[in-house]
Parts: sequence; structure tokens; C-alpha cells
Amino acid sequence: MKKLTVFMADDHPFIIEAYNNTIKSYENEYDIVVFKASNCKEAYEILNNSETPNFNLAFLDVSMPPFEERNVLTGEDVARILKTKQPQCKIIMLTMLSDALRILNIIKNINPNGLIIKNDLTFDELKNAFEKILSGENYYSQTVVKYVSQSVSIENSPIDELDRQILYHISRGVKTKNIPMYTSMSLSTIEKRKLSLKQLFKVKEGSDEDLIREARERGFL
Repeated sequence: MKKLTVFMADDHPFIIEAYNNTIKSYENEYDIVVFKASNCKEAYEILNNSETPNFNLAFLDVSMPPFEERNVLTGEDVARILKTKQPQCKIIMLTMLSDALRILNIIKNINPNGLIIKNDLTFDELKNAFEKILSGENYYSQTVVKYVSQSVSIENSPIDELDRQILYHISRGVKTKNIPMYTSMSLSTIEKRKLSLKQLFKVKEGSDEDLIREARERGFL
């Protein structure tokens, strides 16, 4: 029987249970081993443990409690670590977010094998994604497909990892002048990026609080 090693990272127990139920339906076909994490710290520790095996498949929630000490702030950061350490692993990302710009950024920055909006999630949806991805296809849920079809160009999606770091640190109360202490960016770079973010979110003349409020509403924090 073929072995299937699966990594699940999500801070909602009922979602982890949904993953488990999907996987269990294939127990006659695979010898299944599962590793679980409920936040970015646990995920980081699993992926950096020398005894962790290679994963065939990973289910990653986009929004999880961060691991600030290692700058692992979201499931996207976990995905980056996984893609670096285990590039053969197929990644399915799941999210409650429904902002088109946010979804397109996930596709651009991570390019997961699967991306599912949790509001689209059913048992059959998850099984379909599981089967297609293991067979070498990519899978987007219906809402993601709609956003992609309406997008002029995913490549032009403007927010990257550095922008997210700026937003995160501002949201934590760090003054702009002090953000270089927490990132590899210079103050001038941070100020230029912050101005671009304010223009993008249509709060050009607004305060940092306005910027963070809009970023939260769009799911970037």
C-alpha cells in the first residue's frame, strides 16, 4: 500500500476534523500518516524538525496565530517555508477571506496547487480537490475561479510579502521609523511602500489607522 504523509495547519478544530474525514475515506488506498499544527509556531517547529518526514500533501489555513519571533505571520509564510524545505509537497491553501485582491495575491505569491474559499467548502469539494491535486492537477474553488476569470492580470497584483510585513508591524503599534528594526527594509523603502499601500487602499490622505482598518477589511491582516 502506498504511503501518504499529510501536514495540516489550521487553528479551527472543526476544519482539521474535515480534513481528517476526507483523508480517512482513502484509508483502503493509502497508508496515511498525519501531522497537525494549530498555529504558525507549531507549524514552524514541525517543518524545522530534523525528524519530520517529507510530506506528500499539506492543508494550510491562510490566517493563523503568528509566530512573531521568526516572522512567520500567516499560512502564506508557512507555505514559503514548506516550498523551500519540501518543494515536492503539494499545497492546498484554505481561507475565509473573500476579497478578490487578497485571493489574487495568494495565487501570485504562493502559487498553491489548490486554493479553496472556506465558504465554498463541502466534503465533496474537499475530496475533489484532494483527488485532482494528487493526480497532478491544480484545483481552485468556484469563488477563486470567479476572481481569477475577472482579473486582468494576476502578475500585476501589487501587494507582496514586504508590504504585508509593513502592515503587520504598523498594526502592532510599531512606528514607521522603527520598522527597519524588524525587517530588512530601509526607512525610505518602507515610507514609499506605505504611500503606495495608502493609494491602493484609497486612504492616501488618511492616517495609519485608516490604512490598517482597510487592510483588515480586505483580509491582509
